[in-house]
Amino acid sequence: MPDEKTSSADGIQWDLTDFYQGTDDPRIEKDFDEALRRAADFADTYRDRLAGNELSPREFRDALDEYEAIYELVGKLGSYAFLSYSVDTRDPNKGALYAKAQEKSSEVKNKLIFFQLEWQSLDDKKAQDYIRSPELKKYSSLMNHWRRYTPYMLSEKEEQLVESLQNTGKKAFVRLFDETIGDIEVPIELGGEERKMVLDQALSLLYHDDRDVRRQATIGVTKALEDKGKILTFIFNNIVLNHATLGEFRGYPHHMTPRNLDNRVDKDTVDALMEACMNNVDMVHRFYELKRKMLGYDKLYDYDRYNPLPGLSSSITYDESRDKVLQAYERFSPSMREIAEKFFENSWIDAQLKPGKRGGAFSASTIPSIHPYIMLNFTDTLRDAMTMAHELGHGVHQYLAREKGYLQQSTPLTTAEMASVFGEMLLFSDMLAEEEDPKAKLSLLGNKLQGEFATVFRQVVMTRFELLLHDARKERGELKSDEINELWLKANREQFGDSVELTDEYGWWWSYVIHFVHYPFYCYAYAFGDLLVLALYGLYQEQGEEFVPKYIDLLSKGGSEDPKDLLAEIGVDITDPDFWEKGLSVLRGHVDTMEQLLEETRA
Repeated sequence: MPDEKTSSADGIQWDLTDFYQGTDDPRIEKDFDEALRRAADFADTYRDRLAGNELSPREFRDALDEYEAIYELVGKLGSYAFLSYSVDTRDPNKGALYAKAQEKSSEVKNKLIFFQLEWQSLDDKKAQDYIRSPELKKYSSLMNHWRRYTPYMLSEKEEQLVESLQNTGKKAFVRLFDETIGDIEVPIELGGEERKMVLDQALSLLYHDDRDVRRQATIGVTKALEDKGKILTFIFNNIVLNHATLGEFRGYPHHMTPRNLDNRVDKDTVDALMEACMNNVDMVHRFYELKRKMLGYDKLYDYDRYNPLPGLSSSITYDESRDKVLQAYERFSPSMREIAEKFFENSWIDAQLKPGKRGGAFSASTIPSIHPYIMLNFTDTLRDAMTMAHELGHGVHQYLAREKGYLQQSTPLTTAEMASVFGEMLLFSDMLAEEEDPKAKLSLLGNKLQGEFATVFRQVVMTRFELLLHDARKERGELKSDEINELWLKANREQFGDSVELTDEYGWWWSYVIHFVHYPFYCYAYAFGDLLVLALYGLYQEQGEEFVPKYIDLLSKGGSEDPKDLLAEIGVDITDPDFWEKGLSVLRGHVDTMEQLLEETRA
């Protein structure tokens, strides 16, 4: 078993009783039954009426209100099942509830899918009449968004079949992936003895200042992933095949089309983002050359990518992180701190490390009538403090957006990161302002850039890896582990060039990345969000206090407007091909500053 001692976040668990008292709460069954009953009643009341032009705008609004209420009830059940399962994937009762929630959700969706299909069947004139009516103003953006899927929708029976089969298709493989990763215990030799750790605890050792510890962690993680390589490779092959099969039936022109549609962004904008990043990878090479000099190494290896630069303490407790994050939020906006504080005071956070817990971190928006929940795997590093600031940004964003209702509270991924990365920026700015030692400032800036590059360039590289993976699976059929390993190394070599030597062990490190399985082509949204935040933070620096209420209002709108329209209100044009260069120039400036600081500290 993994070592009992984990981190200062031991005992930090969320309280899910705002949903239900436990997985055996009788209200769960009652809510499942109510959701199915209301969905059936909805179908009896509204089937053929929208397609037959029988609904007035007021009646259409009433229908959408009930449609939203049914989905919120389903969302309550699904959120509780998902959150319970995420922190204990080994519990068969939680796994069974999670599966049941997915199955019942599919039943409800299948009863309601006719409504969206009827809306999409209307001619453009009739649709626009509805969208422009005052009664439907609340849902106008959503109604426009639904129409974009029209060319790719199937018949009602086909849509129902797809939804039902996903429970034994993609959703089943997602669960298998989570349980496989949750069961991993990483063997690591430290101080002459072998220890076993959960995966996130082992990965946190890549941020250790002892190079041998990082190397041993790399060996251990690689062995653990390779031991699970057969099943992980099988999962990835089937996730990719599932994605391709659905894409062919729906007639998507590109692997990324469904993600771009969900993100409310066009392919040209995404291509411009990715091209701009890859045109600027030389700054990544410059940064790692600076890091090599600062560390005094002859060569950097992949296990040297994230170790903290010298001059700073890399350790920080959960309580210290909480205090620093709340202070940073308060300096920007007392109301942001007030919301963030609720997460700590009301046990809306689960941060402890434990076997069977899902890896990584997230903030789940859940439903408007409850509140978001945050999951962390806190390992007492500065990186974890930044992750806390990041996820609390999501949490504040989601909390503010609840007023938009269940169907429009969640933003597309393209704007989902603008509060999280902004939260990181607030914490970093505070830390940089408080630091007086030039060497420490250099290290702080370097460590931040390390994170920025992981958020911008690495995420674009991971998206490019996914494109290679999906293309190769289509051309060659089922891929072997070593073939996927080579694709992973190929994509990552484009980022690092000669500045970092990628070891053979690193070839396996695609296999634990949750986004590839849960959310194909998600990763570019991180780069989108980070570069967007650089623009937003620049506006904050220019406008000062005047910017704060505009930013809070931006967050409170959630997903009720398209990103380009939402951001245009504060002077940001994401359709401008040169927009991404502005953010990248800020990062290039930081690298220039690092070079200057290094010369000064060595003078």
